Amino acid sequence: MTTRVSFLQILILILSIYVLGALVVDTFFTLPEETSRLLQLFDFAICIVFFIDFCIQFYQAEDKLKFMRWGWIDLVASIPMVDAFRVGRLLRVIRLLRIIKAFKTLKEFIDSFYADKAQGTLNSAAIVVILMLIFSSITILQVETAPDSNILTAGDALWWTFVTITTVGYGDYFPVTLTGRIIAAILMITGIGMFGTFTAYVASWFVKE
Repeated sequence: MTTRVSFLQILILILSIYVLGALVVDTFFTLPEETSRLLQLFDFAICIVFFIDFCIQFYQAEDKLKFMRWGWIDLVASIPMVDAFRVGRLLRVIRLLRIIKAFKTLKEFIDSFYADKAQGTLNSAAIVVILMLIFSSITILQVETAPDSNILTAGDALWWTFVTITTVGYGDYFPVTLTGRIIAAILMITGIGMFGTFTAYVASWFVKE
Protein backbone atom coordinates (compact mmCIF):
# COMPACT_ATOMS: atom_id res chain seq x y z
CA MET A 1 0.00 0.00 0.00
CA THR A 2 1.56 3.31 -1.06
CA THR A 3 -0.85 5.61 0.75
CA ARG A 4 0.69 7.03 3.90
CA VAL A 5 -1.04 9.24 6.40
CA SER A 6 1.19 11.85 8.01
CA PHE A 7 1.16 13.72 11.30
CA LEU A 8 0.36 16.98 9.53
CA GLN A 9 -2.61 15.46 7.69
CA ILE A 10 -4.09 14.12 10.94
CA LEU A 11 -3.45 17.42 12.73
CA ILE A 12 -5.02 19.45 9.91
CA LEU A 13 -8.07 17.16 9.87
CA ILE A 14 -8.59 17.46 13.63
CA LEU A 15 -8.07 21.23 13.63
CA SER A 16 -10.42 21.63 10.66
CA ILE A 17 -13.18 19.77 12.48
CA TYR A 18 -12.53 21.84 15.61
CA VAL A 19 -12.71 25.13 13.69
CA LEU A 20 -16.01 24.15 12.08
CA GLY A 21 -17.41 23.16 15.46
CA ALA A 22 -16.21 26.40 17.04
CA LEU A 23 -17.78 28.40 14.20
CA VAL A 24 -21.14 26.69 14.74
CA VAL A 25 -21.02 27.26 18.50
CA ASP A 26 -19.96 30.90 18.15
CA THR A 27 -22.69 31.50 15.56
CA PHE A 28 -25.70 29.88 17.21
CA PHE A 29 -24.88 30.35 20.90
CA THR A 30 -24.23 33.47 22.94
CA LEU A 31 -20.80 33.02 24.47
CA PRO A 32 -19.09 35.13 27.12
CA GLU A 33 -16.92 37.84 25.58
CA GLU A 34 -13.64 36.32 26.77
CA THR A 35 -14.59 32.84 25.53
CA SER A 36 -15.46 34.25 22.11
CA ARG A 37 -12.13 36.11 22.10
CA LEU A 38 -10.31 32.89 22.97
CA LEU A 39 -11.99 31.08 20.08
CA GLN A 40 -10.87 33.86 17.75
CA LEU A 41 -7.28 33.56 18.98
CA PHE A 42 -7.29 29.82 18.34
CA ASP A 43 -8.87 30.42 14.94
CA PHE A 44 -6.03 32.76 14.00
CA ALA A 45 -3.35 30.34 15.23
CA ILE A 46 -4.94 27.40 13.38
CA CYS A 47 -5.15 29.44 10.18
CA ILE A 48 -1.38 29.92 10.40
CA VAL A 49 -1.01 26.13 10.50
CA PHE A 50 -3.35 25.84 7.50
CA PHE A 51 -1.31 28.39 5.56
CA ILE A 52 1.96 26.61 6.34
CA ASP A 53 0.39 23.36 5.12
CA PHE A 54 -0.73 25.08 1.91
CA CYS A 55 2.77 26.47 1.30
CA ILE A 56 4.35 23.04 1.83
CA GLN A 57 1.92 21.37 -0.56
CA PHE A 58 2.35 24.12 -3.16
CA TYR A 59 6.15 23.88 -2.95
CA GLN A 60 6.08 20.08 -3.30
CA ALA A 61 3.60 20.05 -6.19
CA GLU A 62 5.26 19.30 -9.52
CA ASP A 63 2.46 20.96 -11.50
CA LYS A 64 1.57 24.16 -9.62
CA LEU A 65 -1.35 25.00 -11.89
CA LYS A 66 -2.89 21.55 -11.53
CA PHE A 67 -2.42 21.73 -7.77
CA MET A 68 -4.27 25.04 -7.57
CA ARG A 69 -7.40 23.52 -9.13
CA TRP A 70 -8.08 22.16 -5.64
CA GLY A 71 -5.35 23.92 -3.69
CA TRP A 72 -7.26 27.20 -3.68
CA ILE A 73 -9.57 25.59 -1.12
CA ASP A 74 -6.64 25.20 1.28
CA LEU A 75 -5.61 28.80 0.67
CA VAL A 76 -9.11 30.15 1.28
CA ALA A 77 -9.44 28.01 4.40
CA SER A 78 -6.32 29.64 5.86
CA ILE A 79 -7.84 33.15 5.83
CA PRO A 80 -8.93 33.94 9.41
CA MET A 81 -11.78 36.04 10.75
CA VAL A 82 -13.86 35.93 7.55
CA ASP A 83 -16.92 33.73 7.98
CA ALA A 84 -17.55 33.35 4.24
CA PHE A 85 -14.07 31.88 3.76
CA ARG A 86 -14.44 29.46 6.67
CA VAL A 87 -16.79 27.40 4.51
CA GLY A 88 -13.68 26.37 2.61
CA ARG A 89 -12.59 24.42 5.67
CA LEU A 90 -15.54 22.07 5.24
CA LEU A 91 -14.26 21.23 1.77
CA ARG A 92 -10.79 20.70 3.22
CA VAL A 93 -12.19 18.19 5.72
CA ILE A 94 -13.90 16.31 2.88
CA ARG A 95 -10.63 16.18 0.93
CA LEU A 96 -8.74 14.82 3.94
CA LEU A 97 -11.45 12.26 4.62
CA ARG A 98 -10.88 10.95 1.09
CA ILE A 99 -7.33 10.10 2.14
CA ILE A 100 -8.60 8.13 5.12
CA LYS A 101 -11.13 6.31 2.92
CA ALA A 102 -8.20 4.93 0.93
CA PHE A 103 -7.63 2.56 3.83
CA LYS A 104 -9.89 -0.48 3.83
CA THR A 105 -9.79 -0.98 7.59
CA LEU A 106 -9.04 1.03 10.69
CA LYS A 107 -6.08 -1.28 11.31
CA GLU A 108 -4.50 -0.27 8.00
CA PHE A 109 -4.96 3.38 8.92
CA ILE A 110 -3.35 2.91 12.33
CA ASP A 111 -0.53 0.78 10.91
CA SER A 112 0.26 3.53 8.40
CA PHE A 113 0.35 6.21 11.08
CA TYR A 114 2.51 3.99 13.30
CA ALA A 115 4.80 2.67 10.57
CA ASP A 116 7.56 4.18 12.70
CA LYS A 117 6.28 3.35 16.18
CA ALA A 118 8.46 5.86 18.00
CA GLN A 119 7.53 8.69 15.62
CA GLY A 120 3.86 7.67 15.62
CA THR A 121 3.73 7.68 19.42
CA LEU A 122 5.36 11.11 19.57
CA ASN A 123 2.93 12.42 16.94
CA SER A 124 -0.06 11.10 18.90
CA ALA A 125 1.21 12.68 22.11
CA ALA A 126 1.74 16.01 20.34
CA ILE A 127 -1.82 15.98 18.98
CA VAL A 128 -3.21 15.20 22.44
CA VAL A 129 -1.24 18.09 23.95
CA ILE A 130 -2.50 20.52 21.29
CA LEU A 131 -6.11 19.47 21.86
CA MET A 132 -5.67 19.67 25.64
CA LEU A 133 -4.31 23.22 25.32
CA ILE A 134 -7.29 24.27 23.24
CA PHE A 135 -10.11 22.65 25.18
CA SER A 136 -8.65 23.22 28.65
CA SER A 137 -8.25 26.94 27.96
CA ILE A 138 -11.86 27.16 26.83
CA THR A 139 -13.20 25.01 29.67
CA ILE A 140 -11.33 26.75 32.49
CA LEU A 141 -12.96 30.04 31.55
CA GLN A 142 -16.38 28.43 31.89
CA VAL A 143 -15.84 26.74 35.25
CA GLU A 144 -13.84 29.40 37.08
CA THR A 145 -16.82 31.57 37.97
CA ALA A 146 -16.35 31.76 41.73
CA PRO A 147 -16.03 35.25 43.27
CA ASP A 148 -12.37 34.66 44.17
CA SER A 149 -11.40 33.19 40.76
CA ASN A 150 -8.36 34.82 39.14
CA ILE A 151 -8.55 33.21 35.68
CA LEU A 152 -10.85 35.75 34.07
CA THR A 153 -9.61 36.57 30.58
CA ALA A 154 -8.57 34.69 27.45
CA GLY A 155 -4.95 35.62 28.13
CA ASP A 156 -5.18 34.31 31.70
CA ALA A 157 -6.61 31.01 30.49
CA LEU A 158 -3.96 30.53 27.79
CA TRP A 159 -1.09 31.37 30.14
CA TRP A 160 -2.41 29.15 32.93
CA THR A 161 -2.97 26.21 30.57
CA PHE A 162 0.52 26.53 29.10
CA VAL A 163 2.40 26.70 32.43
CA THR A 164 0.28 23.88 33.85
CA ILE A 165 0.77 21.42 30.99
CA THR A 166 4.52 22.14 31.06
CA THR A 167 4.38 21.40 34.82
CA VAL A 168 6.06 24.77 35.54
CA GLY A 169 3.21 26.21 37.57
CA TYR A 170 4.25 29.78 38.36
CA GLY A 171 1.32 30.14 40.73
CA ASP A 172 0.27 33.57 39.46
CA TYR A 173 -2.99 32.02 38.21
CA PHE A 174 -4.65 28.97 39.72
CA PRO A 175 -8.09 27.33 39.76
CA VAL A 176 -10.21 27.66 42.89
CA THR A 177 -13.13 25.43 41.89
CA LEU A 178 -13.16 21.64 42.12
CA THR A 179 -13.76 21.26 38.38
CA GLY A 180 -10.89 23.63 37.64
CA ARG A 181 -8.54 21.62 39.84
CA ILE A 182 -9.56 18.41 38.10
CA ILE A 183 -8.71 20.04 34.76
CA ALA A 184 -5.36 21.12 36.21
CA ALA A 185 -4.61 17.57 37.36
CA ILE A 186 -5.40 16.16 33.91
CA LEU A 187 -3.21 18.81 32.28
CA MET A 188 -0.27 18.00 34.56
CA ILE A 189 -0.58 14.27 33.90
CA THR A 190 -0.72 14.97 30.16
CA GLY A 191 2.37 17.17 30.39
CA ILE A 192 4.34 14.56 32.29
CA GLY A 193 3.33 11.93 29.73
CA MET A 194 4.37 14.20 26.85
CA PHE A 195 7.82 14.83 28.26
CA GLY A 196 8.23 11.12 28.98
CA THR A 197 7.27 10.30 25.40
CA PHE A 198 9.68 12.91 24.02
CA THR A 199 12.50 11.56 26.20
CA ALA A 200 11.80 8.01 25.02
CA TYR A 201 11.76 9.18 21.39
CA VAL A 202 15.15 10.87 21.75
CA ALA A 203 16.51 7.76 23.44
CA SER A 204 15.28 5.64 20.52
CA TRP A 205 17.67 7.54 18.22
CA PHE A 206 20.62 6.06 20.06
CA VAL A 207 19.47 2.44 19.74
CA LYS A 208 18.68 2.57 16.02
CA GLU A 209 21.24 1.15 13.64
